[in-house]
Amino acid sequence: MAEVIYMPKLSDTMTEGVVAEWHKKVGDTVSNGELLAEIETDKATMEFESFYDGTLLHIGVEKAKAAPVNAILAIIGAPGEDISAFLAGAPVVEEKVETPAATPTPAPVAEKSTAAPVAAPVKPAPVVVSNDGGRTLASPLAKKLAEEKGIDINTVNGTGDGGRIVKRDVDHYVPYTPATGAANHTSVAGVESFVDEPVSQMRKVIARRLSESLFTAPHFYLTVDVNMDNAIAARKVINAKEGVKVSFNDMVVKAVALSLKQHPAINSSWLGDVIRRNQHVHIGVAVAVEDGLLVPVVRFADTKGLSQIGEEVKQFAQKAKDKKLQPTDWEGNTFTISNLGMFGIDSFTAIINSPDSCILAVGGISEVPVVKNGQVVPGNVMKLTLSCDHRVVDGASGASFLQTLKGYLENPVSMLV
Repeated sequence: MAEVIYMPKLSDTMTEGVVAEWHKKVGDTVSNGELLAEIETDKATMEFESFYDGTLLHIGVEKAKAAPVNAILAIIGAPGEDISAFLAGAPVVEEKVETPAATPTPAPVAEKSTAAPVAAPVKPAPVVVSNDGGRTLASPLAKKLAEEKGIDINTVNGTGDGGRIVKRDVDHYVPYTPATGAANHTSVAGVESFVDEPVSQMRKVIARRLSESLFTAPHFYLTVDVNMDNAIAARKVINAKEGVKVSFNDMVVKAVALSLKQHPAINSSWLGDVIRRNQHVHIGVAVAVEDGLLVPVVRFADTKGLSQIGEEVKQFAQKAKDKKLQPTDWEGNTFTISNLGMFGIDSFTAIINSPDSCILAVGGISEVPVVKNGQVVPGNVMKLTLSCDHRVVDGASGASFLQTLKGYLENPVSMLV
């Protein structure tokens, strides 16, 4: 008898999935445990294996199309078996609108004119950015799509980070022709234009969850200045050791973890009828990808050394960009850190990452005048802003936590005791 495979729920926030790739076609023999398809969730692209032995009789969701959880994904059975009864109630799937790639900032990808047609002026041929030994920078997916479409990747303008060519650039590629001057991604002067950029699965979930957090949890914010002179000196000593590379963010993660052990109210969650006081410390570290943020979790961060934390965060960041994070990587956070200091941001406020009761926004280190022993001298200051859910955390509790955190960062040796 034929067996129906439904679109699986691969993450706690997944409501629909997109088939990124089929590894079998109708008529192929399929074995239990064999790779059947790759499915894009709101957070990652994951491999999906068959549960059954048999022949692939039906594909319910074509490549690059979306379908809700529990929609018919595929049917496996005996060759020639009648499956019409299974298909009678199959839901209609939706077109996949955009596959998020792992580059930080999306850019316009197509033009739609609202003005009357005009003659296009002659434009320069597209210039492709290359900073890798003369090799064109492009994502593997973009290269694959270009090859399938017969497009010379060297003629495509990249809108990704550093001019990197990504999927959307190939999807909206317009070839350059000297006769018309039409060039890829080039606007016509004096013509109004805009881009309707489809909303990705990840961006939909981010919009829903952060809206729920901001409009449900009563946020308040506390900011403190931290003198980072000693932290800078300590980091230089630590990184002088061969094979060790510790960032300021790693030091913040460690200091936060130790501070949370002393302030359990901050390491808590609002669950409606109860407030959960977490006795373990799992810190989510926000990582930017093209369509938003992923938050992989450093588990039991209070028990780990700086170099171990640094290595984990580095691996998570790469997996996030490669869309290889698994549910076990992003679930279970008890506190979250968002760091924009590397982008030149001095301070900002962050929206709480539910179900946490707090999130820490970390700004950059700025050289500013400070007063020491009655004298104004140069100092290195970092601003930390704690967003708190007032249902769980009071102002005094949040302020006390920040003072403990400030103490660890201004005296980093105390983190080693």
